[in-house]
Amino acid sequence: MAGDANYLSWTKNGLIERVRQLEAELKSRPAPPAPKPEPVPEKQPENESGDAAVPAAPSEVNKAKPKGKRKPDPSNYSTRYIALKLAYLGKTYGGFEFQAMATQPSIEEELWNALTKACLIFPKDDRVVDFDCCEYSKCGRTDKGVSAFGQVIALRVRSNRPVSKKRQKLSQEVESADAMAVDGQPGEKAEAATEGGEEEEGDSSFDPIKDEIQYARILNRILPPEIRILAWCPAPPPDFSARFSCRERQYRYFFTQPAFSPDPKAGGKTGWLDIEAMRNAAKRYEGEHDFRNMCKIDPGKQIINFHRSVYEADVEEVKDVSSALPYLANPGFAPPEGLDASERHPKVYSFNVRGSAFLWHQIRHMVAVLFLVGQRLEKPEVVTQLLDTAVNPCKPNYVMADEVPLVLWDCIFPGDEAPPSTRNTDALKWIYLADDPALNKFGQFGVIDGLWSHWRERKLDELLSNQLLQLVSQQGGSDTSQRIERPNKISPTSKQANSIVLYEGGNTGRMGGRYIPLMKKNRMQSPEEQNDRYAKRKGYAGSDDMRQKKGFGRRKVDASMADE
Repeated sequence: MAGDANYLSWTKNGLIERVRQLEAELKSRPAPPAPKPEPVPEKQPENESGDAAVPAAPSEVNKAKPKGKRKPDPSNYSTRYIALKLAYLGKTYGGFEFQAMATQPSIEEELWNALTKACLIFPKDDRVVDFDCCEYSKCGRTDKGVSAFGQVIALRVRSNRPVSKKRQKLSQEVESADAMAVDGQPGEKAEAATEGGEEEEGDSSFDPIKDEIQYARILNRILPPEIRILAWCPAPPPDFSARFSCRERQYRYFFTQPAFSPDPKAGGKTGWLDIEAMRNAAKRYEGEHDFRNMCKIDPGKQIINFHRSVYEADVEEVKDVSSALPYLANPGFAPPEGLDASERHPKVYSFNVRGSAFLWHQIRHMVAVLFLVGQRLEKPEVVTQLLDTAVNPCKPNYVMADEVPLVLWDCIFPGDEAPPSTRNTDALKWIYLADDPALNKFGQFGVIDGLWSHWRERKLDELLSNQLLQLVSQQGGSDTSQRIERPNKISPTSKQANSIVLYEGGNTGRMGGRYIPLMKKNRMQSPEEQNDRYAKRKGYAGSDDMRQKKGFGRRKVDASMADE
């Protein structure tokens, strides 16, 4: 390996392999000989020509170098362009996109490891994450902790389709050029021979689905259990891009009712959410709006268009997923009058939103506002005020919601002439696991079997926590004669009495002090000001100068990829 290798873009497995390789090289080196006294110089014997004979150099390493794993020759295989639909639980991952020097693994890094291990793609160095080798595109960039149940990627992969005779002949002609390539990689001519493999004429009896590599099954055997391939599309449309061809992205954000355990000392008013008020506020997101007050600004992208279309936004109950906690129906814990009279709590709800694309952290900001409305700290009309950027061009400084409950639910790719009424119908011809038994959905070692194991482990954690919580809630307090009376001097101070508990989507509430209404909070700089200041720090005359010189195209400015 060259001494100037850029290890920043290497995978974790690649770095470990490199360390082991260097350790093996150190062990194989002969120990340095002990120092000897300098011998008395003697006259060197002369050869037949009269010159002094040069002693033969000792062999550096007598032992033969171990043979590494032989890499397949890409010119021996045809390729095809496919799309994959995958799901992942993102709580323990640092996001979807690979980031050099990240402290947590990314979904892309795990995909790269699986694709290269299965020899489905042929990079120059499988230890360096570089998807340019396979015409790769992705639908969304989910952030750290965010999950996805319908993420889509597209790429060119190895195929079982027989290589045509014409291509075999071309491969033989460039064999000598391949032999001269570095690290056994094919030369430029051989690389060109691998392009357009799916358009070649091979064996006419080849079935593009039945005889093809079982991509989903192979990758699911290699990927971690939290990442699953759900389906594959054998023939995406011409010029298909998982990013730019997507016309709708669906997200869901899950939360409980109550959001956190009510406090009987507060009269049961804390923890409960006004679901109807949240629905009222959610409906105000629908339509095309400027969402600059509901996102995080990244001046490095120099985005100037914050208009996004939201097709639907609502709050819905998730049925049959809750575990009842009877103590929540007791006096002191029950919800305030007019909120939720049901006897079975907690419940689970989700904020469901469908749109063309979303800005960075847009959904988590939208949810944060909904939680303020649900706690009756804000009116639903605050959404309308935040969307009126003519009156409020600068975002109030508020905290966005937690990332873990957010899920990229699905990505929709309608046909070119799909009417608006069918825009939420996916036109891609997906082959799901259940459609092809060979892809192994059910049965031992199937995807369902693995997900069941994952679910059961966490379900038992929930069950034990449920029983413990219920037990502790019933202990003590039954005999008022044993109640300990404390002097009034330990009662909350006026400052504590004015404090509120804010819910932000996590596992509990946060003490927030005296609440300041959103529209009265300190305002951040406008996106235009942030872009301009960033550009000047980078040495440009301004944001317009930076966009022009950096060549930010319309697609980059509009940020047509989902960034949650």
